[in-house]
Amino acid sequence: MAEGRMTDTAQTAPAGRLAVVATATDGIRVLSLAGELDHDSGETLRQALAATGTEKPRIVLDMRQVTFMDSTGVNILIAAYRTISEAGGWVRLAAPSKTVLRVVQLVGIDHLIACRPTLRGALTP
Repeated sequence: MAEGRMTDTAQTAPAGRLAVVATATDGIRVLSLAGELDHDSGETLRQALAATGTEKPRIVLDMRQVTFMDSTGVNILIAAYRTISEAGGWVRLAAPSKTVLRVVQLVGIDHLIACRPTLRGALTP
């Protein structure tokens, strides 16, 4: 794969109101989310995260099209952070919408998971 080039590797069908498209660039798995991340749709993200399965995974969650996130999303992000960190990898949030960023900051996820204003920034060390 050419350096910096993103390739489409998988698309998860929406369960409820969330769609997840998985791509990869330079060994970093990018999960682009669109819709609402809540109790009815959280399994879609859980399945996409579970499909990572690499040693020292590097994952960026592109959050710019997430319109709503409740405690289900918060719990999924925290669980992903723990699992990925224990495997020696990292996870970052890219471009969360104002609504999602507020939730992330209120519960302190931004102290665990690096939160970058752009996807490009999240892909850069």
